[in-house]
Amino acid sequence: MPPRHDELVDQLIRLIDIRLLDPLEILLDGHDGVDSLRAVVHDRARSWATTMVGGDDRAAVGAIIRVISTLYPGDGPFDPPLDWWRTPLGQVVAARAGHPTAESVSYAVAGAMLGITRQGVHDLVTRGKLARHPEGGVLSTSVRDRLRQQEGNRRA
Repeated sequence: MPPRHDELVDQLIRLIDIRLLDPLEILLDGHDGVDSLRAVVHDRARSWATTMVGGDDRAAVGAIIRVISTLYPGDGPFDPPLDWWRTPLGQVVAARAGHPTAESVSYAVAGAMLGITRQGVHDLVTRGKLARHPEGGVLSTSVRDRLRQQEGNRRA
């Protein structure tokens, strides 16, 4: 089930506060300008969440990539812990983009994205419900498509 809009907004605001604004406030020695930025972030987080949850695919993936690349910068590939995929942001990323930087994911990551065990992923691969990547693991797009299919079935 996709996250509620308000849960995603809350997580985005918390992440931006912790990763960007709190360090900036420390660096700027408590400058009042950071409070103005917090207000902007609150407004923008609602807009980003709306786009991620309900926007067209291109806009949703664009917003997701911008947020992920800003909040999780690094020299290596994006590789969040398995429990991250159960957060509101992780759930919307999985459903809208699959894994944003990997063509294939391990059975453990696919399971985390789907909310099932590795054995459950193995069973879905064996039954042809998830596509195996030729070099191992599961195609990220296959996981995304499975999540979309599940969501469509819930709505019907």
